[in-house]
Amino acid sequence: MTNTVAIPLWLVIIASIFIVWAILDTILMPSVRWFFRRRVNRIITQINTRLQIKLPKFELLKRDILIDRLLYHPDVLCAVKEYCRETDTPNRVAMAQVEHYAKEIIPSFNAYMYFRVGSWLSRVVIRFLYRVRIGFSDDKGFEKIKKDSSVVFIMNHRSNTDYILLAYLALNKVQLSFAVGEWARIWPVQQLVSSLGGYFVRRGSGNKLYRRVLACYVQMATQAGVVQAVYPEGGLTRDGKLQDPKLGLLDYMLRAFDPDSERDLVFIPVAVNYDRVLEDRTLLVKKDEVKKTAWQVFKTTSNFIRRHLWLKISGQWFRFGYAVVNFGTPISMREYVEKHHLHFNELTRELRFEKVKLLAKDLIAEIGKQVPVTSVSLLSTVFLAEPDMVFTELKLKAKVFQLLEQLKQKEITVHIPHGDLDYMISYGLKMLKTRHIILYDRGEYRTNHDNLNVLSYYANSIVHHFN
Repeated sequence: MTNTVAIPLWLVIIASIFIVWAILDTILMPSVRWFFRRRVNRIITQINTRLQIKLPKFELLKRDILIDRLLYHPDVLCAVKEYCRETDTPNRVAMAQVEHYAKEIIPSFNAYMYFRVGSWLSRVVIRFLYRVRIGFSDDKGFEKIKKDSSVVFIMNHRSNTDYILLAYLALNKVQLSFAVGEWARIWPVQQLVSSLGGYFVRRGSGNKLYRRVLACYVQMATQAGVVQAVYPEGGLTRDGKLQDPKLGLLDYMLRAFDPDSERDLVFIPVAVNYDRVLEDRTLLVKKDEVKKTAWQVFKTTSNFIRRHLWLKISGQWFRFGYAVVNFGTPISMREYVEKHHLHFNELTRELRFEKVKLLAKDLIAEIGKQVPVTSVSLLSTVFLAEPDMVFTELKLKAKVFQLLEQLKQKEITVHIPHGDLDYMISYGLKMLKTRHIILYDRGEYRTNHDNLNVLSYYANSIVHHFN
């Protein structure tokens, strides 16, 4: 009993690792999880007291539970059955594929990350890049929304900073869940987006099984009252104009909407306009042109950041102008279907798509009405109308006054910084001159034809106001 037993060193190391792991798993980890869960619950309680729309229980469920709910959703099981019959695929293989889709789509929302890290990050980034202003907000309409309604913000898509901007502005009112494209599925952006409640969408995917899984998740979230933000254009505008709507996400929400249920579905039109879009020149590159390699993109981005950081440090940095956002009047689907005498969930697929298309066009039109006019977009319109004209500042002001009169008659929101029209014009000219979009020589301004496409991009953001 007292004899010495020789044990190999490698076995001692392995046994020690297992012992340490057992101690961590049974004693320390539960305490750590309890500590953080308690802290998160305290944050949720504090946040719910100030939010106009409280966090739905759906957002607070464990991700594994949501995945199981989606896996065994009746519509998903029917889709799996059809898929197996059509492709002669074993059921277990199809279910494994569905599980992969579910894990890809369903976010791992973390309240602490959203309301502490995410809020701080959005505030720092947006204030660093832009002077943010709300041009118009129908607060009375927002207050009329019933607390148990499913709210969806629908917004024009001009920049990838739209996500950060809208989250920043809605921070004290609601928690937003975004549909994010595949561009964000890179480390560590994917993990950050998922923890902030964003769900990933494979845009343009023709996979019927994937589309059914995505549709079921969107319907589950909508019916549970998750506040969502959707870009009906489907992607970034490449020419500055409002694009025709894509029907995917809207159709998913509406096909499951029951106007006789307790929960209404409310769309809030949101429109944004920037004095400068960070990706403008990249968006203007035609699809058939040779795109930059990953290294070239990284190099260009690094040089851009380095240059602006140096300007910031040296006190020469100039922010990218104003980012102006308008919140339109909420549109109740319960009132809409009553007015048009229809039930989306009772229509055939073809007829439902036809009705959803009409609604989508109305929503895009509402967004278009709300697009604010900024100094850069207004001056770009003036220069683009007469690209060969040489303008003095007096001529420019006369043209601007003419456009403002037209906009006033249509009750379009025009952002005039500090209420000073002279400042607005000089500020816009400075933005355009700095980027060499217009040229200045001895008191005269003219269009730089080498950057005519950029000028057109900004003028196109408000071109529908003059049609």
